[in-house]
Amino acid sequence: MTFDARAGLTVMTAATDPISAAVAAAQAGDQAAFAALAEPHRRELHVHCYRMLGSFTDAEDMVQETLLRAWRRRETYAGRSTFRAWLYRIATNACLDHLERHPRHPGSVGEVTWLQPFPDRLLEQAAPPDAEPDAAVVARETIELAFLVAVQHLPPRQRAVLMLRDVLGWSAAESAAVLGASVASVNSALQRARATLREHLPRRRSDWSPAGPSEEERSVLRRFVDACERADMPALASLLREDAVFSMPPQPEVTRGRDAIVDLWGPALDPSEFGELLLVPAWLNRQPAAANYLRRPGHQDFRALAVDVLRVEDGMITDVVSFEHTAAFPVFDLLGLPAAR
Repeated sequence: MTFDARAGLTVMTAATDPISAAVAAAQAGDQAAFAALAEPHRRELHVHCYRMLGSFTDAEDMVQETLLRAWRRRETYAGRSTFRAWLYRIATNACLDHLERHPRHPGSVGEVTWLQPFPDRLLEQAAPPDAEPDAAVVARETIELAFLVAVQHLPPRQRAVLMLRDVLGWSAAESAAVLGASVASVNSALQRARATLREHLPRRRSDWSPAGPSEEERSVLRRFVDACERADMPALASLLREDAVFSMPPQPEVTRGRDAIVDLWGPALDPSEFGELLLVPAWLNRQPAAANYLRRPGHQDFRALAVDVLRVEDGMITDVVSFEHTAAFPVFDLLGLPAAR
């Protein structure tokens, strides 16, 4: 065992503790050693930042910022927690700094115009089979769009406390250390955050299965795809609950009610006017989704148009959130789908 006076650490030799040896190498300036320690946590840090911010692209930026800060401050890692926990501490504070510089508030009726989806195939990378024991699989209840929208109603520090305590399962003392706060203030913030969250979550959310996707959701998705491709408005209407909601971030408008949604969609699904639709089933935020391709009248190819994310309850669609295929957020690329078919 050797003592590194500069870092103030007791460092085990590689033969007895490879992780400590890698930390010592990284602190000495070995970029490859640092990457070997940090890169396995990139995707789970992305998910953490995404929960904090609600934006896939902003979360990507914060992961980059986290890794830069970690590299620059590598000598401050004192080994009192896991390297993973140290990275989460940096990521949480990077997100808080971002929210302070770029404050965002839901609209007058709760619209979160900056909301972006997160593909399930990337969520699986957040906790690979060889991950640390506390790197739990991303549960549906902590990544679904309704949860993300509700979280955006919380002040930043309450949001951070909720993520650390209820999502990551950290103790009040551990969370307080991350935020430079007292245990009492963390506990108080958590109570307020939970109360606000209950106000904005769907009333039957506690009944939802965190495992998903369910066979009920698969069935509804198949019927949704079929009805859209056939422009069958009665079939679509039969899938929508009477109080269903449709939104298209970043547009602030929200359409509420089955009849209003059908009236809005009707002209858009008319093949003679709008063109022919082809839908590809997908999964985003642990929810059923459909990637929309459109072939305009007189054109040969189907071009990427949008992705619809559905929330299903008791066999009915209660929410449809549609994300356009734009250069700013290449949804189809993230799903592994081509831009044309």
